[in-house]
Amino acid sequence: MRRARTVGASPFEKLQSKVRTLPPPIAKEVLSFIDYLEYRRGRLAIPDEMALMSVQEEARGHVLDNPEDELWNNVPTR
Repeated sequence: MRRARTVGASPFEKLQSKVRTLPPPIAKEVLSFIDYLEYRRGRLAIPDEMALMSVQEEARGHVLDNPEDELWNNVPTR
């Protein structure tokens, strides 16, 4: 596969050139990373994946946060 010439191109042009050649699953991953960067810079409220994590935490909070399970909070993970 031959790469497009990007010498002297702007960062936007280089990015655009590379993104065009990505297979759809990788393009989706790149898009998700861009969403994360925008979130980190305060330009995006909450990426979809993070919103889902928040909803999951709320839904299972009563299961994970109860006095009977407190002894598991200090168990080493390794």
